[in-house]
Amino acid sequence: MDLRFVGFDYPVLQTLQHMMDTVGDEPDATANKSSPSAATAPTRTYVRDAKAMAATPADVKEYPNSYAFIIDMPGLKSGDIKVQVEDDNVLIISGERKREEEKEEGAKYVRMERRVGKLMRKFVLPENANTDGISAVCKDGVLTVTVEKVPPPEPKKPKTIEVKIA
Repeated sequence: MDLRFVGFDYPVLQTLQHMMDTVGDEPDATANKSSPSAATAPTRTYVRDAKAMAATPADVKEYPNSYAFIIDMPGLKSGDIKVQVEDDNVLIISGERKREEEKEEGAKYVRMERRVGKLMRKFVLPENANTDGISAVCKDGVLTVTVEKVPPPEPKKPKTIEVKIA
């Protein structure tokens, strides 16, 4: 099933589409590494990142002078969160939430439902994004990354040429 046909054309969904298209293509331990399916199989890092992106919801707001990317980062400290710009126009927001160590003697989990693992999102920034004007604030487990917009160019004034009489 092609998700673009249904009207979904988002990077996360494209990644999931690619993963669904390559299911069963992953080579087993006895496969020849030079086989065509080994070359097209997604790597573990790719699959892990794709799962992290699919499981990390984000809100994106546009203001007159900036863009805001809002992501829930529950239980992460500011040192556990990375905000990077790659290739001059790709904003990458990532972090990893680890399972708490059991501190009480004799205590054990009966149910574990809170999400642990990698959190990640990638956004292709628009042309008017100022990658030098990026700030990030994490408050109450919610990360807000603000990307300033480059001001629009001043419209060129018409140039008047003096006409001389010959």
